[in-house]
Amino acid sequence: MHLRQLTLARTAIVVALVAFGGTAHAAGFPDPPAEPAAGAGSTQTAVLAGGCFWGMEGVFERLKGVRDVVSGYAGGNAETAHYEMVSTGKTGHAESVRITYDPSQISFGTLLKVFFSVAHDPTELNYQGPDRGTQYRSVIFYTSDAQKKTAESYIRTLDQAGVFSEKIVTEVVPFKSFYPAEEEHQHFMDNNPDYPYIVFWDVPKVQALDTFYPELIAKR
Repeated sequence: MHLRQLTLARTAIVVALVAFGGTAHAAGFPDPPAEPAAGAGSTQTAVLAGGCFWGMEGVFERLKGVRDVVSGYAGGNAETAHYEMVSTGKTGHAESVRITYDPSQISFGTLLKVFFSVAHDPTELNYQGPDRGTQYRSVIFYTSDAQKKTAESYIRTLDQAGVFSEKIVTEVVPFKSFYPAEEEHQHFMDNNPDYPYIVFWDVPKVQALDTFYPELIAKR
């Protein structure tokens, strides 16, 4: 049985602890390094992995300046980029989201601030919440030297500030390829708001986003 099919009782107990810890970190979270101003109308891409892509997508698609978010697989090859195969943890993929954004409205650093403080726990090695395996690892797949520099600098800042009680284990690796997930996984949170996994694991992330970063939320 897939780990997302945990009993509601067990999930409810664990998520209460995780949600409390995550929102506590979001308060007064350090800002990312400054980035050069970008011209209006341009778009850039960020590819991030941090556990189940349902919640990651649900968080980032709510941000002002984000044009599109696609759930998918990064870190492996095309032949094995299928949900059932990726779920074995043996294909090299990580469940990821590809974020297309307007850098004149939201910076890569701001995306990382949400990534580290709300979207997932960057201190969990090869798991996230109830999900276990390398397919749930924390990764920043940088698409430019500027993204690499920002990511590495910000991780150093967070570690030096002692924001988390454990060391950040997020990988910073070059982007190679991204394969969109099956249609049923796209916009899963919005399409399945009452799904038990969403209710207990992902809704608290969106609530934390609304609470700590209301200025980042796009009108829907």
